[in-house]
Amino acid sequence: MTELSTSTVDYTDHFGIRTDAPGTAEQWARAMFGNEPSLGELFIWRVLLGLRLSRGRSPETVAGWRVGGRGDDWIRLETASRMMTANLVVRASGGEASLTTRLRYDRAPAPLIWPPLSAVHRWLVPRVLRAAAARMSR
Repeated sequence: MTELSTSTVDYTDHFGIRTDAPGTAEQWARAMFGNEPSLGELFIWRVLLGLRLSRGRSPETVAGWRVGGRGDDWIRLETASRMMTANLVVRASGGEASLTTRLRYDRAPAPLIWPPLSAVHRWLVPRVLRAAAARMSR
């Protein structure tokens, strides 16, 4: 299992967007990442981070990330590599959609690789949320 507890998180961030677009958290997650990862996502997730992603479409995956849990207004996506464990939590309720990223560094070189990549991540996530809001509004 790749679930993270709050005591084992080495990196976390949270981004949200106010929106009138309806949708469940899973619909928002699929609007953000699709059913299968894009080439750019594959490069970042598999090549740079070594994350293990599922292949093909499935109701139990979003863009290759395994659905680790669901609630009324949230979905948790999870995966891991040899060096880190990762969770993405998407929430959708009350006129807001959000994405929380949590990472645990399981071994080297995660503490060296993620900090510079996190700057790119923090630049990309607001754009991913805006693009998802546009898709969900259609």
